[in-house]
Amino acid sequence: SLLYPYGPHQGDETNPKHDDGTSEAIILSVPFTFYGKTHQTVFVNNNGVISFNEPIRQYTPDPLPLDGHPFVAPYWADVDNVLGGDIFYRQTTDPALLEDISQDITQYFPKSPFTATWALVVTWDHVAYYGSTSEKGNTFQAVLTTDSKIFYIILNYWDIQWTTGAASDGDAETGLGGTPAHVGFNSGDDTNFYNIPGSQTNAIINITTTSNVKIPGRWVFRVDDFQVTGVDPPQRNNDCWL
Repeated sequence: SLLYPYGPHQGDETNPKHDDGTSEAIILSVPFTFYGKTHQTVFVNNNGVISFNEPIRQYTPDPLPLDGHPFVAPYWADVDNVLGGDIFYRQTTDPALLEDISQDITQYFPKSPFTATWALVVTWDHVAYYGSTSEKGNTFQAVLTTDSKIFYIILNYWDIQWTTGAASDGDAETGLGGTPAHVGFNSGDDTNFYNIPGSQTNAIINITTTSNVKIPGRWVFRVDDFQVTGVDPPQRNNDCWL
């Protein structure tokens, strides 16, 4: 599996079963630098967003950039974990996991050898969509990690079966159509952002087959000084030409 280990047996916390819910404020044991700014608090939002400083409960994704809201959106769409699925998170310094993360990132970025000292692992496990009349669920994961100098985010997509909740004009039976999920990075400064190709289009359901590191279903970015790596067509450094 692309996914790093997760779940209660790994010591994960579990988000509440609330539509448009969020975790409590997570105080980071290692401050995290994102687009040049260092943050000490994150929220794991049920709707597929990890936000810095304040929660984001919005269920229909907006185009980026969004001013004043720094966040990463592993899969921003109208999740309803009351109908199905769980959302897990943990901060970890587990040596075996950090070794796996370090080997992966060093493989993708060989010019910058990396030894992870901390990670935040967030996993959406077979989560349903709002208004669903189906059994469809999405499983995906985001990992924030650092060696205290360089900061990376890994996005893993294991099983993506829907793109849109019914309140975002999606079809209740298929979970498709309407305003599809957004995957990307928003600095919060109204200028710098990055959209993963296919975001907010029907093509985002195929994200399990795409990558910027030649591993289908995995995208990895350096985010302290945000850098686009291994993506065609050529991109400007911070925002995306699609």
